[in-house]
Amino acid sequence: MKNNNYIIISILIAVLLIGGALFFTRTKSNTENNVGEEKIIANNVSIVDGRQIIEINAKGGYYPKKSIAQAGLPTILRFNTKGTFDCSSSIRIPSMNISKNLSPSGSTDVDIGVQKAGLFNGSCGMGMYPFQIEFQS
Repeated sequence: MKNNNYIIISILIAVLLIGGALFFTRTKSNTENNVGEEKIIANNVSIVDGRQIIEINAKGGYYPKKSIAQAGLPTILRFNTKGTFDCSSSIRIPSMNISKNLSPSGSTDVDIGVQKAGLFNGSCGMGMYPFQIEFQS
């Protein structure tokens, strides 16, 4: 009887942990939602005051590795760092002749202007960690 109680308690704890993990890791869909003054296009893309902001976390690579954004809007890439000292603290965008060092912690904005529909590629300074943005019309 005592062993059965341990098994039941273990199963309940496992169910609670799995349920909690699913609850906290669910993400918004890629459909548009209005949130206050800010229009959310995807989890890391928003439009504020007519400018599209694409947020990318930089540490041990870039996350998300691929973003989907709207073509034809003034666009800012916002790189967020938190103790980033690896090669992802330096970005390269060859098509725009951009090379920039990011601060180890904080955020750095890179204005990439208005982009046409298509793929936009960038990487770390060494080319080891790529990131990509698909601009859609």
